[in-house]
Amino acid sequence: MHEIFSFLRDIALHNDREWFNAHRDRYEAAYGQFTLIATDMIERISRFEPGVIGLPVKSTLYRFYRDTRFSLDKSPYKRHFGTYINPMGKKSLHGGYYLHLQPGNSMVAVGSYGLPTPVLRAVRQSVVNEVERFHAILTEPELAALKPLLGESHLKTIPAGFPRDFAYPEYLRPREYDLSIMLKDDFFMNPDWPEQTAHLFHLMKPFIDFVNETVDDYI
Repeated sequence: MHEIFSFLRDIALHNDREWFNAHRDRYEAAYGQFTLIATDMIERISRFEPGVIGLPVKSTLYRFYRDTRFSLDKSPYKRHFGTYINPMGKKSLHGGYYLHLQPGNSMVAVGSYGLPTPVLRAVRQSVVNEVERFHAILTEPELAALKPLLGESHLKTIPAGFPRDFAYPEYLRPREYDLSIMLKDDFFMNPDWPEQTAHLFHLMKPFIDFVNETVDDYI
């Protein structure tokens, strides 16, 4: 893990092709280590999510090279490593488990991303219909103590068509239904961090199961 974080810190400071080509061996070593981490995490998640058994590790990884065609940021390389372990593949609407390593910005997350408007509306309706269950999931004491973040971006108000007096407006305002826990760098310096990470994913499984019950009706 020291090797991975050291490389990611340096590529953030020297994000250009000349530096990268001169240090390609460090990239290959760090990415190789991350591939082993992703392989191990698939096995750990499979203990409570059998659908990921046999999932090829390459199918969970992301390219390190950035597509800069439509971005104002022309940096050629990412500043993080990520693996998205999804039983139905990275591009599926069905939600999965995401591990993101980036110095100062690492996290674990579960959920569904980029849901089409009808599916997003259906998930919100499921929250309204089963609000007690959804609330119990998010307020489970061990999970709640970790202060997970619901959604990456949010509407300013309750979306149209939903009750304005809904008891938990924060449950309807997310534009995507994911749950994330931010982790400090020193978390990954503990020898048992893979076990702890798998435990975090297990804690968040009821949330992703709730979302997938609705999403899967559309796929």
